[in-house]
Amino acid sequence: MLIKILILVSGFSFLYYGLTFFTKSKMRAEFERYKLAKFRNMIGLLQLLGGTGLLVGLLWNTALVISSGGLSLLMMIGFVVRVKMKDKFLDSLPSFIFMLINGYICLVSIGIVK
Repeated sequence: MLIKILILVSGFSFLYYGLTFFTKSKMRAEFERYKLAKFRNMIGLLQLLGGTGLLVGLLWNTALVISSGGLSLLMMIGFVVRVKMKDKFLDSLPSFIFMLINGYICLVSIGIVK
C-alpha cells in the first residue's frame, strides 16, 4: 500500500511540476540562473512523461521501472546542480527527497527491495 501512495504522490507531483516548466516565469528565471535555459522545455517534458509513466506503471510494471529510474536520475542531477549553485539546503531538499522516493519505487518495482 505504501508503494502505491508513493507512486501516486510522485506521479501527480511531477505532472504538476512539469506543467509549471511551461507556465511559470519563476521556473524560467531559475533555469536562466542555472545557465540551463535551453534545457527547460526538455526537463519539463521529461517530468510530464515521468509523472505519466508512474501512473501508467500502476498497471504496467515496465513503465514504472523506466519512469521511476529516469525521474530518480533527473532529480539526482537537479540536486547536484543546486548544490553546485550553492542553493540553500531547504531549496535543494525536494530534489533529494524525490530522488530517494523514485529510487525506492524503482528498486521495489524490479524486485531488489521488498
